[in-house]
Amino acid sequence: MTLPDLIEIHELRTRTIIGVHERERREPQEILISLRMFTDTRRPGASDRLEDALDYDAVARKVGAFVESTSYTLVERLAEEIARVCLTEFHLPRIEVRVEKPSALSQARSVSVTIQRSGGEP
Repeated sequence: MTLPDLIEIHELRTRTIIGVHERERREPQEILISLRMFTDTRRPGASDRLEDALDYDAVARKVGAFVESTSYTLVERLAEEIARVCLTEFHLPRIEVRVEKPSALSQARSVSVTIQRSGGEP
């Protein structure tokens, strides 16, 4: 069995309302999204056609628009929902989602949550 190939998007910048504290609920804050999308790239590698490939620009636009439209309390929930959108909309067999919140702690550069999900998981 061939292992899937990997396409990555690093630190997609977007803004959303997220957090448990009142100050976090007042206005959108920057969130960084990193995606590791496992897929088979042999067909587009041979054809050189976008129609055969995972369109990472479309993924970035979809995830960015989705995140901007949300208002979750927990970063964990946001990561789960991003994984669900990517698995469903782009028919990926597996994805790793990292959600980084730069303003979470004043004494740290950022806090992040990373999850891995496969298509067909609840």
